[in-house]
Amino acid sequence: MNAQLAAILAITLYLLAGSLLTLRLVRGNIETGCDRNQIILIGLAAIVIHTAMLYPTIMTGSGLNLGFFYAVSLIALTTALLLVLASFFEPVENLGIPVFPLAALSIVLLLIYPAREMITGAEHWQLDTHILTSLLAYSVLGLAVIQAILLAIQDHHLHNRQPGGFIRALPPLQVMEALLFQMITAGYVLLTLSLVTGVLFLEDIFAQHLVHKTVLSIIAWIVFGILLWGRWRFGWRGRVAIRWTIGGFIFLMLAYFGSKFVLELVLNR
Repeated sequence: MNAQLAAILAITLYLLAGSLLTLRLVRGNIETGCDRNQIILIGLAAIVIHTAMLYPTIMTGSGLNLGFFYAVSLIALTTALLLVLASFFEPVENLGIPVFPLAALSIVLLLIYPAREMITGAEHWQLDTHILTSLLAYSVLGLAVIQAILLAIQDHHLHNRQPGGFIRALPPLQVMEALLFQMITAGYVLLTLSLVTGVLFLEDIFAQHLVHKTVLSIIAWIVFGILLWGRWRFGWRGRVAIRWTIGGFIFLMLAYFGSKFVLELVLNR
């Protein structure tokens, strides 16, 4: 399949899946023409096409191509894939409302602004391992912050005694909180592995070109660690958990995308 045609098809399917999920959420239990599993399969089809389009440009004979917009699209793809896989076991499909359109946007940006190639080196499997764990950590914690935002909306409506509308289509608040902390726990483990592999496999994680990324990642790790400890020790929940989740993810986002944006798009390095 032509790469541009594949991109258009993936974008269309992502937007269709996101739109159907939105309609299903807004209408509550009213029939939308597609059940939950059919919508998830539409999203999965978009992911398969997205993967087929992106794989040859990321996995090159010289190593990993992780230019800025390639990295954005790869993280969007991984996040969408993790969401779909989780949806088979947990009621988290509504996270696809923002995730699927963002994945479509990442393809659009890649088509408009082809990224400069940043090759890691084919022989550096240690670096690839570090990148993989970092990617998975970012994706899982990205899902967690979207879950936190949805939980904040649900909490706001319930505190204002407005339980109607799309709120009725969401799982109970306790289930939403439990899912949030499951995501944070999984993401925290992956973030820990990312930092450990960075220490083991990188020559100097505090080198000048890495120090900002390392420091911000460690701050994010501390923030999420405090949140999990607070949950275990004091039963933190609700708005406290939401604020700490969003705060931790902001540091993590700045650690990766902030540095890459400045270096590649501003300084052109």
